[in-house]
Parts: sequence; C-alpha cells; structure tokens
Amino acid sequence: MKKYIAELIGTFSLVLFGCGSAVIAGISQTGPSGIGLLGIAIAFGFAVVAMAYAIGGISGCHINPAVTIGVLTAGKMSVKDAAGYIISQCVGAILGAFVLYVIMSGKPGWQMGEWGLGSNGWGEGYLGAFGTGSAFLIETVMTALFVFVILATTSKFGNGAMAGLAIGVTLMLIHLVTIPVTGTSVNPARSLGPALFAGGKALSQLWLFFVAPFLGAVIAALVWKFGFDNEK
Repeated sequence: MKKYIAELIGTFSLVLFGCGSAVIAGISQTGPSGIGLLGIAIAFGFAVVAMAYAIGGISGCHINPAVTIGVLTAGKMSVKDAAGYIISQCVGAILGAFVLYVIMSGKPGWQMGEWGLGSNGWGEGYLGAFGTGSAFLIETVMTALFVFVILATTSKFGNGAMAGLAIGVTLMLIHLVTIPVTGTSVNPARSLGPALFAGGKALSQLWLFFVAPFLGAVIAALVWKFGFDNEK
C-alpha cells in the first residue's frame, strides 16, 4: 500500500502546486497574468522534481497514468500494480482539485469559469483557441517525449541521481510550449481532477486528455523497448 499512497500524495501535490499556481497566481482564460506562463511551467516542473526525490524510492514517482501505461508497456511493472497506481493517481488528483476548489471558494466574487481550476481544453474561448487536431497532436507528441525521457533517465543508461531533475525540467519545457494550446496535460489524472469540478466544456473535452497521452506513452514505450532496451 505504501506505493499506492505515495502515488496519491504525489499526484495530489502536482495538481495543487501546478493548477494552484495557474488559478491563484498565474493565468486567466484570455492569457498569462501574475506569475505568467513561465511561472506556471516552473511550478509544474518543480513539483515533479520535489516528488521525484520524495517518493521516487517508494513508488518510482509516476504520478501520471500515462507514465504508468508507458512503464507497463515497456514491461517494467505488472498489470496489478499499474491498476493500483492509476486509481491512486486519479484519487490524488481529485483530492488536489477539491482542496483548490475549497480555497478558491473563499475568494469574494469568485465563480467557476468555463475551464475552471486550471482545466485543460482547446478551441474557441480557450487561451490560443487551437483546433482539435493541434491539441491531439501536441498532447501525443509531448507525452511521448516525456515518457521517453523518464524511461531513459531511469534506465541503466541514465544517471539515477539526476533523473528527478531531468524529468522535472522536461515537464517544464513541455509546459512552455503546450500551455497556449491545451493548458498542458500529458497527464490524464491532472486533467481529470479539475474537469470534474469545472464541468461543462472541461468535462466534455476530457476524452482527449486520456486518449492522446495514453497513445503517446505507448509509442514512447515501444520505441524504448525495441529500439534501446534490448541486447540486439
């Protein structure tokens, strides 16, 4: 159970720090404000770094169902553990979004927006108003790159002591490019938590932030498994 609880705490922290930086300190539905795009990207990246060194030795610090699917596809964990991880991650993300919702409810005049609590989305009214194709492509490609970095840095070829930092920096870079398009998911649990409370378009668009990251994770895992992680 320690692994599952660690994944819950890690994903809770990621949503609270990352989405919290956007909602409380950083970005509106029309563009960056406050700490801005760079600040939000740093918050997500550093949240992963902190959790990697806190719980990496316990669970591997996936804190992301797409990462878990990638590790499973690469043959590095069991289906049973993968299911437990994903459930724990989703519960942690929902709890993180709930805490953020309670905090924001204490602000005078606050109302839940169309994509409230840092929900992911795309299309008219959402940040850069990018289309569905752009949103799907960038989430697939960025997740594939993210999972590839994770598999590589935690492998026999990587530097284990620096893996957490490399993974966090990669997520920060992904956010710098992807926030204007989808708000950056590459993590179905991170998308699920806020969308459940925001409802509306955030909830109706949630499918993309499961399908595209899972597809990207599988692609990265297959490339790693058959292109690098073998003796031939």
